[in-house]
Amino acid sequence: MIINRADTEMMLSYIEEMVFYGYYYVAFNADKITEINKIKFFRYPLDAKDYCLAKANDAEYAQHVPIEEIISDLKAVLKSELDNSKNETIKVTGFSKRERDGKEFLENNLNANKMNEKNLEYLKDQLKYTGFGETFDAELRENIMKGDKDFKIMHTGIMNNGVPNKDTLTVELNFKKSEQTDMYFFNSYHVNLQKEENKPGMEQTFYINKDSASITMKEAYNLMEGRSVNKDLKNKEGESYNCWLKINFKESDSQGNFKLNQYHQNYGYDLEASLAKHSIKELNTPQYKEDLLNSLKKGNLQSATFVVGGAESKMYVEANPQFKTVNVYDANFQRINHRESKEEKKVESQKESVSKDHKQSSDSDEGDSGKKDNKVKKRKSPSL
Repeated sequence: MIINRADTEMMLSYIEEMVFYGYYYVAFNADKITEINKIKFFRYPLDAKDYCLAKANDAEYAQHVPIEEIISDLKAVLKSELDNSKNETIKVTGFSKRERDGKEFLENNLNANKMNEKNLEYLKDQLKYTGFGETFDAELRENIMKGDKDFKIMHTGIMNNGVPNKDTLTVELNFKKSEQTDMYFFNSYHVNLQKEENKPGMEQTFYINKDSASITMKEAYNLMEGRSVNKDLKNKEGESYNCWLKINFKESDSQGNFKLNQYHQNYGYDLEASLAKHSIKELNTPQYKEDLLNSLKKGNLQSATFVVGGAESKMYVEANPQFKTVNVYDANFQRINHRESKEEKKVESQKESVSKDHKQSSDSDEGDSGKKDNKVKKRKSPSL
C-alpha cells in the first residue's frame, strides 16, 4: 500500500475504528497511492480474496492483507525516521514484519473495545434507572477512553413538583474505576438544591447501592424538600426489608451529609389507612388508587380530589410516616390539617421558615400535661 506520509496518522485512526466494527481484512490498489476512501474493508478473508480476483483483469492490481499488518506497518512508519524524510509518499505494506505483535495488538484492542462497550452500556443503564435519562453517551465514552482513575459529569435540572416556584438541581455524578479491573462504576451523586437565586443551596450526597434500589434523582429532590420516600433495602446480612426514609436536618455526619432516618415496617405506618381517613375520590378507583400510592411512596407532593359536603376540590397530599399520617395542602399549597404534635412542629421548622406567632404558640405549649392536652384540642381543625 502506497500512502502519503501526511495521511499516516489519520489513516491509522480510521483503520483502527474499522476494527472496532468487525472488519479484519483490507484490499487496495498495490501500484497507486491509496487514500482512505479507496480502501476496501472485509470481515472475512475469502471476501477480500474474491474482490482481488475480480480485479485481476483490470489494469490495476489489487492486494489484500490482514488488517493487523496494516496497523502494525502504519505504527512503524509513525515511529521511524522516514517520517522526517523529504519523500511525500511511502510504501507501507511489508514495512513491519512483526506479525506476532500485530496479532497481539489486534486481540488486545478488540478485547478492550468489547469491555469498553459493555462498561458503557452498564453505566448508561445505571444512569437511566437512577433518573438521569439517556443523554450522557458521548461524555461517558470519552471519559472511559481516557482511562483515568475517576471522573465526574455535571448535570442540571429544573424541578417544581407541581408547586409555583421552580428549584434548580445541580448534580455532580461520580464515577470510579475498579481496582481489580478496568471497569468504571457509578458510585454516587452530589446534589446542590438551589431554591432562590444568590443564596447558598442545600447539599447532599446520595450513594448508589449495588444490592438494593438506589435513590433516584426525583426521590433525592423530594427528600431534600423534607418529604419521605419508601424504598426496599437490604441489611448487612443481605436480607430485604421495606422502610420509609426521611432526611434528619438536625444531624449530619463527618462529611457534612444530613443523616437519613428510617421508619421500618414494624414502626406501624400504614399509608393506605392514613389516606382512607380522608374522602379522596381517587381511592374509589383501583388504578387511580394504585397510582396515588406509588406516587406518594416516591416522595411526591401529589394532587388528589377531595369530596367534602358533596363538593369536589383539588388538594395535595404527601406521606408523613414519622407521625403516621398524611399532610394535606390546599390548591395554594398551604397546609390545612395542622394536627401535628409539638414535636412535629419542631421538625417542620428545620426545613422551612415559620412565623413568629407559630414559634410563640409552640413555646407556649410548655407546661403541665393537662394544660398541654387542652391547648392541643383547641387548636385542632375539623377532620376532612
